[in-house]
Amino acid sequence: MREILLIDTSVYLVLRRVPDVDLDDAAVLQRIDTMGDTTSLLLPMATVWETGNHISRLASGGLRYQHATAFVEDVKAAISGDAPYAPTYFPDPDGFVTWLAAFPAHVKANKSLTKLGEGPSLADVSIIKEWERTCDLNQGSTVAIWSLDEDLAGYSRAGWRP
Repeated sequence: MREILLIDTSVYLVLRRVPDVDLDDAAVLQRIDTMGDTTSLLLPMATVWETGNHISRLASGGLRYQHATAFVEDVKAAISGDAPYAPTYFPDPDGFVTWLAAFPAHVKANKSLTKLGEGPSLADVSIIKEWERTCDLNQGSTVAIWSLDEDLAGYSRAGWRP
């Protein structure tokens, strides 16, 4: 069965080897090594934005520049089809308004069982909406958000787990 994985920021930070925020590199890298030809990786726009934010907070300007330059080249490679992942749909204004409209309903709930005083961010909601869209477009496939954060890791059709 084909599997489609939307890469969350927590996983992309490991793949980009961003210092101090690449949490569980062994598990992510092991999973990458075991992926077959039937796995497609998607890079959501929210993951790109959040990764850039993490890079902007690195300790020194030189380190920020080094990681930002490599990051930009990697995202450009994804857009041009020269990376192991492809960008997801970038919403037009109507699509974005739909995502915004869903935001209040999402934030009234807790983000996860361990994050009781916090709701999902708008970035998380956009990834969830992209997961829903990908599920609709790929009825016969396993579709999951690949995340190291428990709140997004639960989004999986057909029970995929890293």
